[in-house]
Amino acid sequence: MKQPITGYHLDEQGDWVAQLACGHFQHVRHNPPWMNRPWVVTEQGRQSKLGVMLECRKCDAGEPVDVR
Repeated sequence: MKQPITGYHLDEQGDWVAQLACGHFQHVRHNPPWMNRPWVVTEQGRQSKLGVMLECRKCDAGEPVDVR
């Protein structure tokens, strides 16, 4: 199920995590060549992706919301 990005936070390892409208979290790493998301490394880039829809597998699986 697609959910919009509503915010971000850093995890314990310093990787960016998108907060989704459904209450789930999803990593949005920039780790070329496997994951190419250069927008995540700048505040301006992250802000430009607010509202973008991401596939939430946790919603599909019926998992409870994430707790930070």
